[in-house]
Amino acid sequence: MTVLEVMPGLGWYTSILAPFLAANGGHLIAASFDPVAGAMAERETLAAWQARFTHNRRLFGDIMQTVVSASEDRPLAPAGVVDLAILTNTFHVLMAQGIAERVLAEIFAALKPGGVFGVEQHRAYSSGEQDPTARSGYVQEVYVKTLAQEAGFAFVAASDVNANPHDNRNHPFGVWSLPPDLRTSPLGRPDNGGYDTRPYRAVGESDRMTLRFEKPVGLAVRADQSP
Repeated sequence: MTVLEVMPGLGWYTSILAPFLAANGGHLIAASFDPVAGAMAERETLAAWQARFTHNRRLFGDIMQTVVSASEDRPLAPAGVVDLAILTNTFHVLMAQGIAERVLAEIFAALKPGGVFGVEQHRAYSSGEQDPTARSGYVQEVYVKTLAQEAGFAFVAASDVNANPHDNRNHPFGVWSLPPDLRTSPLGRPDNGGYDTRPYRAVGESDRMTLRFEKPVGLAVRADQSP
């Protein structure tokens, strides 16, 4: 398979995908932050990922690197070559940058007909309005489904494999109050050494949706179109 990992971060999933694909004749494409125009934290994350995964081709294979640009439309992969694309816990990042719809369209273009698109994301309560910038890190499941379907994807199935009923989503520093981040102060401020993180450790990681979409093999013909 050819797998597209969008926004791999520090490489939690890369460490699983890359060796498996390399050992079985597959190929991994990693679409990450812009090494030139990205923010400092984004460039540092990308550099850490590259240091881990680009110097051991025997184990991780020859990973193709592309860019998720915040300012311009760039293909994440050659059109129609990807069997599986995954986006894990970074849908809110795309929303914060105002590029969620565009990136979903780029993923759709990269997939083969019948290709699979998997999404894992911190799940907000279904009631109320969705913050379009997802400042808390949580996103409503219906919002993800709607944007994916508007991009052309067909929803296939959902799983609660990553659900956490103990997560009430009411945390002072958003989802980052929980493990693995355990943030103790607002973003950009020094850590608060006296902050009690025990209640958040007890909750565990966030409640997360896990969704499967597919790129349709063929498009339905509308009634007003010729067959």
